[in-house]
Amino acid sequence: MRTVWLNGEYLPETEAKVPIFDRGLLFAQGVYEVTPVIDGHFCNWPYHAERIGRSMALARITDNTDWPPILDELIRRNGLTEGRIYLQVTGGAPADRDFLSPADPVTATRFAFTQAAPVVDQPKVGEGMRIILHPEGRWALRAAKTTQLLYAVLAKEAARDAGADDAWLVDNGMVTEGTSANAHIIDSRGVLVSHPVDHGVLPGITRLSALPLAREMGLAVEERAFSVDELFAAREAFITSATTVVMPVVEADGRKIGDGRPGALTLELRRRYVERLRQA
Repeated sequence: MRTVWLNGEYLPETEAKVPIFDRGLLFAQGVYEVTPVIDGHFCNWPYHAERIGRSMALARITDNTDWPPILDELIRRNGLTEGRIYLQVTGGAPADRDFLSPADPVTATRFAFTQAAPVVDQPKVGEGMRIILHPEGRWALRAAKTTQLLYAVLAKEAARDAGADDAWLVDNGMVTEGTSANAHIIDSRGVLVSHPVDHGVLPGITRLSALPLAREMGLAVEERAFSVDELFAAREAFITSATTVVMPVVEADGRKIGDGRPGALTLELRRRYVERLRQA
C-alpha cells in the first residue's frame, strides 16, 4: 500500500483524511505542484518552489513547509524509481464554512503523494498525441497553479469523447495552452513559437527549462500567442509538462500537423530534456 504525507505524518493512503470544511474542498482555495521523478529523484525543485510561492501569494495561503526532505522520504518509502510526485497546500480547515478566511489564521492543509508512471519511455512518444481544439472557458487567473480545474476536466472529457488524447484551448482564434500543459509549435519558418507566460497561461516549469535547450539546438524562439491557422500550417507541434515532459502532437481536430508523425526537432528536444533531468 502506498504511503502518503499529510500535515506532518506519513500514513497509509487509506488513513489520510481531510476535514469537510477544508477551504480547498469548499472554495478551491488550494495550490499544487507536480514534479517528475527519474532515477529515484524529483526534478527542477527550485523552479517548483518559486512557482508554488507565487501561487500561494495569489491564493492568499500562508505556509513555509520544507518540502524537499518530505519528497525524498516519500520516494524512499514507496520505492519509486520513475513517475511523479504531487504536493498540495490549501487554505486550511476552519470551524465552519465562510467565504472569508478566519480573522485568526488557521494552519494550511498540506499533503503529498507519489505516482508510479513512465516518464522516459512513454508510449505516446513514438506515435504522437492527437488533440481537439476547445473553446477557452477558464477563469482569468490562469498563472496560479490552483486546484480550480473543473474546466480542464470537462475539456479532457470532451477530447476523450472525440477519440483524442487531449485538448488545446482557444481564445478568440488564438491557442492559449493545453488542459494541463503548455502548447508549442515549430512554424513553417522553423521557429519555435510558445505563448508568453503572462496571465493567460500557466508558467510551466518544463517549458521554462525546455526553451533554453531549444535555443542551444539552434532554434529561434518567439514567445507570443499563435493562431489556429498557424497550428495547422506548422511543421511540428508539442506540449511540455511535468507528466509528459516533451510530447509530440501530430493531429488537431482530425487534421495532420506536418506529416502526421512526431517531429524530429521535438524528439531531439525531448531527448535533451530527459538527459538534463538525469544530470541534474
